[in-house]
Amino acid sequence: MASSFETPPFLLPVEDVARHLHSNLERGLSSSQVAQLQQTCPPNELDVGGTIPWYKIFVRQLLNAMILVLFFALALSFAVGDYIEGGVLVAVIVLNVSIGFYQEYGAEKKMDALRALSSPSAMVLRDGVTKVIPNAEVVPGDVVILKMGDTIPADVRIFEAMNLTADEQSLTGESLPVEKIADCLEDTELGIGDRINIAYGTTAVQKGRGRGIVISTGMETEVGKIAASTARKHRKAGRSMNYKKYGKRQPVIGLSKRIYDFVGGFLGLTEGTPLQIKLSKLAYILFGCALVLALIVFGVNNFGGSPEIVIYAISTGIAIIPESLVAVLTITMVVATTVMRKANVVVRDLSALEALGGVTNICSDKTGTLTQGAMIVRKVWVPSNTIYTVQDSKHPGDPTEGRVTVAKKKDGTIEPSEKRDFDQERSAATLKFDVPEEKLNSSKYVPEAEVLATMNPELEALLLSAALCNLATVRHQPEPRDDQPEWQVTGEPTEIALQVFAHRFDRGKKMMETQGWKQIAEFPFDSSIKRMSVIYHVPGSSHSMVFTKGAVERVLDLCTTVGVGEGQQPMTDEYKEEILKQMDEFASHGQRVLAIASRPWEDAYKEKTGAGNNEDEEALRRRVESGLTLLGLAGIYDPPRKETTPAIAECSSAGIRVHMLTGDHPATAEAIAKEVGIIPRNPGILSDDVAKTLVLKASDFDKLTDQEIDALPELPLVLARCAPDTKTRMIEALRRRGAFMAMTGDGVNDAPSLSRADVGIAMGSGSDVAKSASKIVLTDDKFNSIVAAIREGRRMFDNIQKFILHLLTSNVGEVILLIAGLGFQDEAGYSVFPVSPLQILWINLVTSSFPAFGLGREVASREVMRKPPHDKKSGVFTKQVLVDMVVYGILMGTLTLATFIIIVYGANGGQLGRDCNKQWSEGCEVVFRARAAVFAELTWLILFSAWEFKDIRRSMFRLNPNSTSRFPLFEDLYDNRFLFWAVVIGALSVFPVVYIKVLNTKVFKHTAISWEWALVIGALLVFIAGMELWKLTKRTFGLLQDRAVVRGAFSQGEESGRRFHRTFSMGSLKSWRSFGRKETADTSTTRDAERGA
Repeated sequence: MASSFETPPFLLPVEDVARHLHSNLERGLSSSQVAQLQQTCPPNELDVGGTIPWYKIFVRQLLNAMILVLFFALALSFAVGDYIEGGVLVAVIVLNVSIGFYQEYGAEKKMDALRALSSPSAMVLRDGVTKVIPNAEVVPGDVVILKMGDTIPADVRIFEAMNLTADEQSLTGESLPVEKIADCLEDTELGIGDRINIAYGTTAVQKGRGRGIVISTGMETEVGKIAASTARKHRKAGRSMNYKKYGKRQPVIGLSKRIYDFVGGFLGLTEGTPLQIKLSKLAYILFGCALVLALIVFGVNNFGGSPEIVIYAISTGIAIIPESLVAVLTITMVVATTVMRKANVVVRDLSALEALGGVTNICSDKTGTLTQGAMIVRKVWVPSNTIYTVQDSKHPGDPTEGRVTVAKKKDGTIEPSEKRDFDQERSAATLKFDVPEEKLNSSKYVPEAEVLATMNPELEALLLSAALCNLATVRHQPEPRDDQPEWQVTGEPTEIALQVFAHRFDRGKKMMETQGWKQIAEFPFDSSIKRMSVIYHVPGSSHSMVFTKGAVERVLDLCTTVGVGEGQQPMTDEYKEEILKQMDEFASHGQRVLAIASRPWEDAYKEKTGAGNNEDEEALRRRVESGLTLLGLAGIYDPPRKETTPAIAECSSAGIRVHMLTGDHPATAEAIAKEVGIIPRNPGILSDDVAKTLVLKASDFDKLTDQEIDALPELPLVLARCAPDTKTRMIEALRRRGAFMAMTGDGVNDAPSLSRADVGIAMGSGSDVAKSASKIVLTDDKFNSIVAAIREGRRMFDNIQKFILHLLTSNVGEVILLIAGLGFQDEAGYSVFPVSPLQILWINLVTSSFPAFGLGREVASREVMRKPPHDKKSGVFTKQVLVDMVVYGILMGTLTLATFIIIVYGANGGQLGRDCNKQWSEGCEVVFRARAAVFAELTWLILFSAWEFKDIRRSMFRLNPNSTSRFPLFEDLYDNRFLFWAVVIGALSVFPVVYIKVLNTKVFKHTAISWEWALVIGALLVFIAGMELWKLTKRTFGLLQDRAVVRGAFSQGEESGRRFHRTFSMGSLKSWRSFGRKETADTSTTRDAERGA
């Protein structure tokens, strides 16, 4: 293993490395050595958490706060011999635990399937024979053979490299591929990104081939070390017990805080999302209330210990506990998870769904998330001051899509035909208007002012060089498989972009080689000089041609002339300045600019490369790459996704700030940020101090102290050249400002920030380490999927509020009824139940549960993305929810109590009988009839309140402000069919429960009723009128209204002052439709309609 080396392997000659590992560079390890090493070394796998054992999931569900409270009630029920009630509580506990266990276990199985999607293999040399084996079987000392496209199986010391280049972005954050060498290095302080004779596990070979010897595997690799640091728990501040460092009192303080953390974690009071903590607190508060109520029951009955008093006390306690809350909450999350999966979002942790609803800031990567993650040549400049522009190309790998237009550049400007139509790009793809068909088919339609590009000598020379000085391949597959595109591309993204551009004019590399162009030599890309050259034999000629491409500054210094044919001019300082200005113009539009050049070789090239010493080869390269002729500049960029800007506008309207954290150049990052609407195109609309911090380089941000960062008026919206540590500092800076942030990432180096963020979101194409550190995985890598997930999180959060309000309102009503019922004492002096214990459990479990499930399935409110994120402190228990719960609970309890009093005292002179809590008798008929009426009334009030809770502010009789119907009640109620039938069937179920003999008197302790139905129906009408009156009061006086989104001088997602209020993109339409979203009206219009309802 690498850790056993006294001197790091990158400083050693490869022979010493092989000797240390007892390996042979020519034959590899022997079979016996491999068998021995596999016994002593762990498998070459990353321990990134893996599957959580089923028993841990089961215990986690069993120790839920609400379940613990139910266990206590269960023990009391069996202790007093009330086996029916105890049996029902057992069923409740089993149901809750089973549902939670099934969902979480299923989620873990789905993650196992995701991890199994990629099981790479390695080609190794053993016993002198090459073998292909699973990565997990690779051991230290194995000789690994690498070629283009391979995933490197472990950390490898390279000893043979032929143009070997590796993509290490996922590990180091370096966007450019790293060229590998076989020589040993001398600098002992080199970071992992500069150890260019080491190839790292999980990175990919971009091009070339090579061989290396494995120096470390599994968790000993550099990737494994990062994974281990991510999995390591970070102790909270103040928990240390080091008295030498912090003083003699510290062990006591540290121990007490650790005990507090353990107990709080066990009870769910200190660990979890805000909702989980709130619900745990609710469970224990309700448990405390249940104990107080039990004491009141005992006190009223002079603390007698008879079973009837104990049962009444238990019933009162049970009445205040919403037994079905855990099951309803879990099933609601299950439904939301299913919807999210259809929208390309895999939820690894159910709590993340609730957390998404409270997100205030999103820190997003650029490449592949905000952008398409595929390079495309956008513009090409040639020395005749002509600009070629690729228009309407949505698929970077398809050379047949879109068109290339040409325009002359005059006096530093482009002719009008070249002007880019941002409105067309941003809105025409998402909204269809009544326009002619030929204009809709933009790939065929050419506006009159545009001129399509045609071949000419100047363009042909540039295309020839771009195609041949290129290692990428573009292949057409007329009949592709279902999961593959028609055009297949391989290679580095920038080279693919150039090759595709050449194919647009039928000048691809393969085409040129079939015409007789034959490669003779190659000088590969070198990161120190940032260029690449190839030499080709010219068909039908005796001389050769040199083709070069690379960074503009590096290539310009080698050019002596510009242009071809009669237009060729000498390279002067003034001309060089013009070219650099053109480069800056391309870069300001978010494009990476490459210079393309060539030169004829004197005669046939015969020098040999790849042999001899390095000094001779460097001298030869200098001679080859001199006296070049500049053919033009290519502006290559990663186009933003069409749906990105509307999604950012959606975030802005929801009070969410979007930050771009990217490894790109600041100019490129700024240009893309302006393009997608993260920062304004005109920073002048902002104050100077805010404008200065909009875009920062990571190096400048890292230089600031925490105090200086906190003193900034606004945190930067764009961080360029971002390193992993910078992302972590950004998270902490946001957290100090009270933000609740989501962080995206795909690389191994993103894992620490993903685990530290409130909601870590990994890309489906990213590394396993990143996925394991995250709570959510995006299978399509798109930013609008994040926004759709937030929308679903908010929908779910609103629905949780609705069904919690529904469940707790019924509990408050029941408690008021039971506490008041303590005054109804029979001939023996015992309190008489207004409702029996089994009636309470039936109402809480059957009557309340299914409408609560239905409320959990409600579609998103029309205002769900027009209000700010919910307050973390209050969570679901906002002032409006708490006040509504008390108002509706008092109304419900008062009406049911009044019904009991009218029947017992108003119609029957207060006949309470004797032992009516135990059994039926003739003397108990009045009490049993009163109980039946109260049961039916309470059931109907709870059921019909569910319809009222579809919107906690709008009238039930006009839930949809945009409806044109004069009486849309049935249409609005039937919109949620599950809830509709839950209420209807629940209301009808009252009749068999009331009228079936034996069941009514023996189990539920009530009997059949007749005229009492008039009281039940009357109370129902009064209850609905009371709820409608309270809603009207809230709307009229603006009581308990949600906060409005605070808007500044600039709203993200804007384009020249135009907001994207309606977001319809082909990439997100399906997912948003599945969330039940309807076309939204403007906020002010909806609010006005609400007031008028």
